[in-house]
Amino acid sequence: MTRDFSAFFERYGWPAAMGRFPFCIGHRGASGHERENTLAAFRRAAELGAEMWELDTQLTGDGVVVVSHDDHLERVFGIDRRISEMTAAELAALDGVDVPRFSEVAALARETGTGLYVELKASGTGLLCWRHLAEMNQRFACLGSFDTTQVRELRDAGCDFPLSVLIRVGHDPHALGDEAGADILHLCWERAGERPQDLITDALMRRAFEAGREIVLWHEERPPILDDIMKLPVLGICTDLPDLMRPSAEREKAVARQG
Repeated sequence: MTRDFSAFFERYGWPAAMGRFPFCIGHRGASGHERENTLAAFRRAAELGAEMWELDTQLTGDGVVVVSHDDHLERVFGIDRRISEMTAAELAALDGVDVPRFSEVAALARETGTGLYVELKASGTGLLCWRHLAEMNQRFACLGSFDTTQVRELRDAGCDFPLSVLIRVGHDPHALGDEAGADILHLCWERAGERPQDLITDALMRRAFEAGREIVLWHEERPPILDDIMKLPVLGICTDLPDLMRPSAEREKAVARQG
């Protein structure tokens, strides 16, 4: 089974001639090499040839979108504070904490020619991210969430970026795609045993494609599994280690393309 993504790219204004598919989507940047969701991790992912970065959004107490998987800073930075209970200025002033604003990550993506695969965590961040990207005319981006309500909010508001719904193991991807009004089914099945690739059946793919949807796959760092899923007609695959997907020759081309 093959897949032509040109109509999808044209519909959403994504750049043509972006290289081979599936896209390499750096999961929280190159988080296998650098601290996750930091500017250093995103820049490293671009240097390693990732076409897109997956990132997570939180909201400060004064309404600024920042990039962090968790609201609480303990797991990543060892600090007992919550992003939602601080202003952006207070967050930026914390010693040893590196949580960039969404606007900073978006600017780095423009600089490096990299796309943004935005996973919406905190409620309300979707509309703010959409507004920022639209103001910057930054079309190479996608907005998605496990929370179908957030995705549907964007769909109903007329968001003209592709929308993704993230799907856990055991959940019905087609039902959630309908509920969210999503353009992309993002299958987060990295914990589905030793061969999660076996769950990506021809029937699943055909049903998604017939509904006008593309597929993105989980973050994968096991080479045998990655080798298998890279043969599938999916839009992208997330990984903590972009260098597993993009050998050195491809990385050199990517760096040259990004100028």
